[in-house]
Amino acid sequence: MTDTVKKIGNYRWTICALIFFATTINYLDRQVIGILKPLLESDLNIGEKAYSHIVMAFQFFYAFGMVATGRLIDKWGTKLGYGLAVILWSLAAMGHALAKGAFGFGFWRSLLGFSESANFPAAIKSVAEWFPKKERALATGIFNSGTNIGAIVAPLAVPAIIAFWNWQAAFIITGSIGFIWVIFWFFIYEVPARKKKLSKEEYDYIHSDIDEQNNSQEKIPWVQLLKYRQTWLFFIGKAMTDPIWWFYLFWIPGWLAEVRGTGLNIKSFGLPLAFIYTATTFGSIFGGWLSSFMIKKGMSPFRARSIAMLIFAILVTPIAFASSPSISTWGAVCLIALAASSHQAWSANIFTTVSDAFPKKAVSSVTGFGGMAGALGGLGVSYFAGFVLDFYKKAGHVETGYVVMFAIAASAYLLAWIIMNVFAPKKKKIEI
Repeated sequence: MTDTVKKIGNYRWTICALIFFATTINYLDRQVIGILKPLLESDLNIGEKAYSHIVMAFQFFYAFGMVATGRLIDKWGTKLGYGLAVILWSLAAMGHALAKGAFGFGFWRSLLGFSESANFPAAIKSVAEWFPKKERALATGIFNSGTNIGAIVAPLAVPAIIAFWNWQAAFIITGSIGFIWVIFWFFIYEVPARKKKLSKEEYDYIHSDIDEQNNSQEKIPWVQLLKYRQTWLFFIGKAMTDPIWWFYLFWIPGWLAEVRGTGLNIKSFGLPLAFIYTATTFGSIFGGWLSSFMIKKGMSPFRARSIAMLIFAILVTPIAFASSPSISTWGAVCLIALAASSHQAWSANIFTTVSDAFPKKAVSSVTGFGGMAGALGGLGVSYFAGFVLDFYKKAGHVETGYVVMFAIAASAYLLAWIIMNVFAPKKKKIEI
């Protein structure tokens, strides 16, 4: 068995590592403003509504950017498309340092949202190009854990940068990291068919899914993809669950400041946020491993993904009690960590359902379509969260607003799972 593994080779995991670091940078850049939220409110008078509008600007352009970038990556290829996207979002992240108020932040967040939207279509397509089905969920879980590492690094690094310089430096330093990644990407990445260092054994292993060998290069009209129920079920699943992750990213620092008594001291965010996103790193990798393990034991990919997603949907539900006054701050942080970890495990599997059902040529387009749904849902949640929290803050009961938001988070995944499974087509694999 060991000799067989050695003969196959492991260059595909180098590609997975590249995608992991890109995803880490992606979330590091977008998370900075969430860490700075209390500081922006005190220094620039950016309140709940203005902050929600800034977040919504990001999500609006992220949503429609998903469709555009997903299609462009299918057209241009992952190497060029991914590289250009990282260059653009790095420039946009650094541009935040020029903002003087809510309008300036809204402009740079819009550009950041559009360019960052390319990450997941490009990443999922890269995994489809470099991994057989039995390893895709694990590879997706590993690179998707980069979202958590980025979210861990931000609350640890940003306060330190502010202490030495200022909040502008936080955007400049974190934004510049992407340019280093781009050098490695263009030097290392290529599709398997054109990668000279790839062994024949590993190439054959990557392409061991017989049902994909004939149609992976077929050109598929974008509109044609909307005819399939699998496209719309992925759309619905992302629309219902991605918004919860957006809420965690942009409002948990505020929850710590306003409900759990950490005040406006940004340095105090580091430990609880690092704990939450460390847990989500485990969830992302474990979620991908679990369905991959079930597939290796003989279960079909579609059934394995479904069972795994049900388990993690159930594990999210305890977050409904996170705002209970009878639970300590760290008890509540643990419930949020469990829910956020389960989200990432769910995410590792729902992403993989696209490459399970569609030929490789369509993966980026369908992923972009579903990503748009998630971002539009996040747009709605951002508006709703801004409205609800501002309303209850004025009434002197901001904690009640978070009770409402946590209740929504607790129920979203189970409802999404029910819809996706009730309306799932009998014929799982699409032949175009």
